[in-house]
Amino acid sequence: MDEELEVSTAAQFKALGHPLRHRLLFALGLEAATTSQLAVTLGTGKGNIAHHLGVLREAGMVEVTETRQVRGGTEQYYRRSAHRFTFTGEGARENNAIALQAVAADLQTAEEPMLNIRNIRLTKPQAEELTAQLDKIITTLKDAGPGEPRHGVVVSVYKPQT
Repeated sequence: MDEELEVSTAAQFKALGHPLRHRLLFALGLEAATTSQLAVTLGTGKGNIAHHLGVLREAGMVEVTETRQVRGGTEQYYRRSAHRFTFTGEGARENNAIALQAVAADLQTAEEPMLNIRNIRLTKPQAEELTAQLDKIITTLKDAGPGEPRHGVVVSVYKPQT
């Protein structure tokens, strides 16, 4: 698995055009899973999951890591193609809104989520320092491993237009 994948093409952003695809990427995290496992985790049908995994696979964002024969069928294990995705280019801004829809769906079923939204006046250097510190915390945080529960973390510093 690559450390980072830069998402910058129209085809990649089109593949991320549905909140469920973001949720699939969140759910896969660093651990491979089957269509059935993902359907249970995300509370939707296997056919729906298979369709969206296919779109992500075509865009190079997920890959099949293992195939097993089970009860006359073939079971495929999918994983993300990178630990982290960075979003650049023309589709990045639109992708933010779709990613936040996926986060909102996860928040609806999360156990005791912490959500803190605040508007505060900052100088440009303060905003840059805050952004750098938060980015460092998120990018250096190590995954605890397969036996631990998955947690979502959303971090943003932005300047509203109004």
